[in-house]
Amino acid sequence: MKRVMCLLAMLMSLTFNALFMTTPGVSAITYGFVDSNNSFSNTGAFVVKSITTGQIFPICSGTMITANVFLTASHCTIAFNQDLALRGFVAYVSLDASIPFGTFTSNQTNLLPVAYVVTNPNYTQRQNDPGDIGALILESPVVGITPATLAHCGLLDQLADRNGLKNAVLTAVGYGVQERGVGQGPPSFQDVNPVPRMYAFSSFNALNNGYIRLSQNPAKGDGGTCFGDSGGPDFLSVNGERILVAITITTRYNIRSGFPGVFKRFVWNVDTNPLLAASRW
Repeated sequence: MKRVMCLLAMLMSLTFNALFMTTPGVSAITYGFVDSNNSFSNTGAFVVKSITTGQIFPICSGTMITANVFLTASHCTIAFNQDLALRGFVAYVSLDASIPFGTFTSNQTNLLPVAYVVTNPNYTQRQNDPGDIGALILESPVVGITPATLAHCGLLDQLADRNGLKNAVLTAVGYGVQERGVGQGPPSFQDVNPVPRMYAFSSFNALNNGYIRLSQNPAKGDGGTCFGDSGGPDFLSVNGERILVAITITTRYNIRSGFPGVFKRFVWNVDTNPLLAASRW
């Protein structure tokens, strides 16, 4: 209990300090759909920009949970702080529905400057670490976007106790840049540029203290996530309200051999995590 309270206090301190000091494994959606109606406008991409070339690259996904707090994964934030920032990249968030990147970079892309890139201090970088949760604190509040509604503490456990997850279908959203293609020969992975915001439906499989396991079997009508979707939200409709109950962080299987990042099969059970609880000011 002491460790949890210390962790809670630490993130509260980091976040509130960041707020008051500002001015007011990566994993692509597979077997899913382009968000052509902008239904998930509070879901965005963690974007990095080269100060030498001006080119941008979406590296992960995430969700606005307050006007200037963007929830994502710690393996994304730590990769930025320990590698990309040292190589001259700057952190941004984009909530655009489609993001051209690399040589297709456009000055029409709306980039929101990031003031602080926050990594969970207890994140161990193990692939199965349930502490893989981080945040980007924007320099200024976002106007015109409704932040996602977070699950109240214990929601998933309460639903599970009532057998309320048995037929549950969650919606994963993200900006993954790789999609697995099958046909003649070995599987291939295709880049889409500009990368669109996409979503997929995944049916409930199992729940434990750290993770909710979802089906990604297309034979059962399920979709899922892959490269670039890390940190993105998994929404569940509860009494007609879209609730953010999990984030994409890891998978058991290497979807693309040799490709760096953490792949999804499990998603974060946010309602039991003190770091997320600390973000609910």
